[in-house]
Amino acid sequence: MRRTLIALLLAAAMPAYAQQPPGLEPIPEPPPMPMEGEIDEPEVTIIQRGEDTVAEYRIRGRLYMVKVTPPHGVPYYLIDKEGNGKMVREDALPDLAVPMWVIKSW
Repeated sequence: MRRTLIALLLAAAMPAYAQQPPGLEPIPEPPPMPMEGEIDEPEVTIIQRGEDTVAEYRIRGRLYMVKVTPPHGVPYYLIDKEGNGKMVREDALPDLAVPMWVIKSW
């Protein structure tokens, strides 16, 4: 019984195994790795606007991040997350406020 079952399963699987996939094309070679001088490094432009220091970060001429450092306070970042030119504010500190309650004191 066991040999018959194995033979039936092999006979049913043979047509599926024998099929050749339609004309496959070879995978193209990957592009060469950039040399050290070819790596895109950001261009940083530092501007003094009033009392604030503004650093603009660009790659290939496209502005992707602005760091604003006020004279008193924490620096914050404006980042173009979607690449459409709309800047979104990102603070250096997280917006997480952990609740702190006194549960028991003696």
